[in-house]
This record gives sequence, C-alpha cells and structure tokens, in this order.
Amino acid sequence: MKQLLIYQSPLALNRGVHRDIRLKSGPIGYGFARELNSVPLTTAEFSLASHDYPIVFAGEGDEVSLPAVLLGLTANSNLFVEEDGDWVADRYIPAFIRRYPFVSAETDGGNDDFTVCIDQPMLTDDENGVRLFDDEGADTAVLSHAIGFLSDYQQHVTQTRAFMKQLRESGLLEAKTIRVERAGIEAQVLSGFSVVNEAKLQKLPAKTLAALSKTGALGLVYVHLLSLTNVQRLAARADAIRGE
Repeated sequence: MKQLLIYQSPLALNRGVHRDIRLKSGPIGYGFARELNSVPLTTAEFSLASHDYPIVFAGEGDEVSLPAVLLGLTANSNLFVEEDGDWVADRYIPAFIRRYPFVSAETDGGNDDFTVCIDQPMLTDDENGVRLFDDEGADTAVLSHAIGFLSDYQQHVTQTRAFMKQLRESGLLEAKTIRVERAGIEAQVLSGFSVVNEAKLQKLPAKTLAALSKTGALGLVYVHLLSLTNVQRLAARADAIRGE
C-alpha cells in the first residue's frame, strides 16, 4: 500500500526558503479521501478503529506490509466520506487521513528523524492564508501542532513495523478473499490482503504464544480478528447509501 495515496505533490518545508508560505484557511474536509477504500493503520489505533472497520493486513505472501482498515467494498469507493466532504459522524478517522495535508519523509537519521512535507495544492498566495513560519522563521502554532502529530505518528509506525515483523515470523498470516452478498446487486469480492489464520493461532506452541503476549501482539491479533465482523457493517453502510 502506497504511503502517499492522498498526496499529489509533497513539498519538503524549509524555514529559510519557505518563510512566507501559507496554508489555505478554513476547514479542509475529507473529500481528498473519497476514493480510498482502505488506508494504513498503526497498532496504536487498533482499539478505536476496530469498533467501526475491518482491520486487515495489506498485501499477500511476502508482500504483506502494514495493517489497514477497509473503508469500502469496491475500488475507489470510501463509504465514510459524505457528499459535503465531512467524515460520517461518530466514526473513527484514521491518523493516516487526519495528518493531511502534512506528511513526514524519513531521513537517513532513522525513524525518529524526519522532514516535514506539505501537499502543495493546499498552499495559497492569499495573504489571509495561515502562515507556517513567523517573521523570525520560527514555527507557528499550526506547524508546531503538525510536527507533534507527525512525530507521534512516526513512533506509532515504528511500533507497528515491530509488530508486523513478529506477526510474519509467527507464520499466522494468510491471503484472504471476502465475498459480500447483498440483496439486489451482484456479490462483491474483496481481495489483495491477508488475515490471521485463527486455527493456526490456536495451535501455536506455548513459547510462541508467550512471546506474542509479552509484546502485546497477541492482544492486537484478537482485536484484528474481532474487527472482521465489521465487513457486515460496511455492507449495511453501502445499503444505507444506496437507499438514500
């Protein structure tokens, strides 16, 4: 899954070069995510996201990468972005989406060292735009908040990568295809992702289970498995939209 799904032209910020740069004022909304039927998820988000979406693992076999939440039943369809660009009320919004229009680019210094970038279509020459640097070149409150969010997100990504390494080594992941039957329309098939094989999980040696439990990975696995029942909630959401 590409990490820059929603970014058209990221610009690496430089306080010397971009001192007068401005962000468009007003609410951004979530129209930019309207065609995303899945997005990456960090392990820190599993608990909240599991109430609303199926949590799966993007890719199959050796290509399995990060966890992801399913947001739609068909390609280029996000069931949770309203016509006016708002996210459906009382549904969790993944951090991958909430960080827009900012994004971090990792540097050679490692996962804790990153460059802050911003999607250029969100910039403006309007003097009423929101400044990211003040007259002295220091970060404004808007940029400071974005940097804090990106820093936390980057740490969560690092933790998630460690979880994925342990999960792959356990041999529990398997490619999965979900067939969703809905009255009055052709069945929809979801593929290109993996899930934990529950039968294999139950047969793991005690030592392996203990290792998964010690790091918190075992709890995350069960949250993932429970979340898969939300496929039916996706179908119900799609039916509700179709009936509007």
